[in-house]
Amino acid sequence: MTFTLDNRSQNKESSLTKALRQIQELNSKIQELEQCHKDYVVSQHNLIPAIAEICISPIQEIQALRILICRGEAACRQYLRSVLVKQRQTS
Repeated sequence: MTFTLDNRSQNKESSLTKALRQIQELNSKIQELEQCHKDYVVSQHNLIPAIAEICISPIQEIQALRILICRGEAACRQYLRSVLVKQRQTS
């Protein structure tokens, strides 16, 4: 009888330990995702002044912002490079 109670106690403790470890792992992943999100937001905010500086027309600015929102930072930077190339070719 004592062995059964001890075994149940160990199983409960084992389950609690396992749950605690999983919670700690999830918290770690949440912190990592939060940092990635912060980095992403900062990188997007850094592009907005570049968009205002590079784009000549409001249509170009709208297009750049649309690309930034829909396709991300890399696609927006690529668009801004193409705008700069076109500006250099016309001048």
